[in-house]
Amino acid sequence: MTNIDVEPTPRDRRPSIVICAWERHDAGWDLFEDLSGEPWSPEGARTVTPERADLQALTDLLDNQNCRALLLVGRSRSNDGFRVQMRAENRGADNGERLAPTGPGVVRATAPVAEMVRALNAAGLAASSTSEAEQDAGSQLLYRVLNGLRDGQATPSIGLLRAPSRAPADEVRRAVKAAAEAMMGRDPASLARA
Repeated sequence: MTNIDVEPTPRDRRPSIVICAWERHDAGWDLFEDLSGEPWSPEGARTVTPERADLQALTDLLDNQNCRALLLVGRSRSNDGFRVQMRAENRGADNGERLAPTGPGVVRATAPVAEMVRALNAAGLAASSTSEAEQDAGSQLLYRVLNGLRDGQATPSIGLLRAPSRAPADEVRRAVKAAAEAMMGRDPASLARA
């Protein structure tokens, strides 16, 4: 089941957060907790869950002023605890290849990384922040989304959460919820894009 409407309705004016897994096969990303057809949402916000990690679809969602945050989620190659990635590099799977020929070499996540790590630790999960980007679809998607933000646009909170390779699905769901709540705990619309 997918919820992709970021527009508020007359009955629901909450801002939205997009939670997008670049690996759809993992049960840890399933935020539908009951038979209502509605995904779990942070307090005061509404969760939007696109069907796939498509750059154009994510860009379109972020263009909507009601969309305040994007949390990319996926597995890490390591098993060293949950990690919040602070930056992404302009390189593809082949280190000699650039994702954007004229783009910056590095872009920083706009998500509140320290708050996310604190929320993960408070949820009983080992977590840290990292500047190291893994060479995978998650890092490439983070770079492309951040690099594609329009100048002058209010900066949404954009971050990437990596789960340990062997973390059970219930821990992953707890981590996604804690990170999403931390991201929506600040007002990203108040930050102007430089």
